[in-house]
Amino acid sequence: MRRVLVIGGNLFIGRELVTRLLDRGDEVTILHRGNNNPFRQKTLEIHCDRNDTAAMEKVLQERNFEYVFDNVYDWQRGTTGKQVSSAAKACSPVLKRYVYMSSCAVYVDGLDRTEDSLLAGPACPEHYCLNKADSERELFKLHASQGLSVVTLRPPFIYGPLNPFYREAYFWDRLRAGRPILIPGDGSRLMQFVSVMDLVEAALRAAESPEADGKAYNIAHPAAVRQDEVVRTLADAAGIEPDLHYVGRDRLQQLGGGIFEPPYYFGQYFDMPPITMDVSQAEKDLNFSPMTLSDGMRQTWNWYSNGDQSEVAVPNFSYEDQVLAVIKD
Repeated sequence: MRRVLVIGGNLFIGRELVTRLLDRGDEVTILHRGNNNPFRQKTLEIHCDRNDTAAMEKVLQERNFEYVFDNVYDWQRGTTGKQVSSAAKACSPVLKRYVYMSSCAVYVDGLDRTEDSLLAGPACPEHYCLNKADSERELFKLHASQGLSVVTLRPPFIYGPLNPFYREAYFWDRLRAGRPILIPGDGSRLMQFVSVMDLVEAALRAAESPEADGKAYNIAHPAAVRQDEVVRTLADAAGIEPDLHYVGRDRLQQLGGGIFEPPYYFGQYFDMPPITMDVSQAEKDLNFSPMTLSDGMRQTWNWYSNGDQSEVAVPNFSYEDQVLAVIKD
């Protein structure tokens, strides 16, 4: 039985990860600052703010975790490299592997990035990108100077059941209502995805693979897809023919559409400058072989369409109506 800590285990990635860890018989502790533990008596719990370095050091020094999966990023305050490295340094000598959930955002933007591509530096204006890149740099410094066994994972857009971001559901809400779908520009901007199930499988393999020690991995479906192809894949999963309307990106934003704030014109945080990655290193070291995007979206649709929708907010289509009225004139 492995003694495992999951920093952030009650939401999207963490929930899938904890489920898999429990299924294989591990002793799992969840560290979080909320009141919701969906696993009730099946796991141990630590209530702690992961950005509080003194508190994190205290709780980690008191326990002998063999594996740590660090999944949490504080979206309001940011989580810095120093805060991440402080937690890693506080782990006991019995630690076998520290697996850090980073992001493709460490590359800022660009196509076909490999793990040795340049990461975001001090001039980067995006705090999230810079904090993730700094966290990786700090962890690899610990690996080089103290022998800390660390692996970092760099996923792109993550999808799947329980996704907290309004992404897949954004499009399915409109498809089920027979609504047109707005496509920014000519729909050619590239996106890359990974299912939460495949990402967790990669994390589990990275935790124990001898080849993974001290490495970063791009974790994604091998092929990037166009934005309009993404919508068609979502529509195909639902068995609905999409009605696509192409509108200039600038026009969508001039009419009040947002990327980071509603009303979203293409899902939450979804219309970002393209970052695509080469995943051959993960295929080689971790035997990473993800399901297809089509299969993954069908699985996610089955969860979404069969779920309890009683507490889901009613979608607001007023922004799209405004855009469609303008472009028809």
